[in-house]
Amino acid sequence: MKYLVIYEKTATGYSAYVPDLPGCVTTGATREETKVNMREAIGGHIQAMRQHGEPIPLGESPR
Repeated sequence: MKYLVIYEKTATGYSAYVPDLPGCVTTGATREETKVNMREAIGGHIQAMRQHGEPIPLGESPR
């Protein structure tokens, strides 16, 4: 599955979130670090959703 990831520049680096996975967010000092962190965040988020029996969104963004 592919998900749209929104990256935003911050005063201290970058933040990112996935609109199709509410609550799936991360930060990093660089965009590359944030990208690596987001891959881990998506994996952990989906794993937690499965454990709780929640449906996994198909990644229908972009909007």
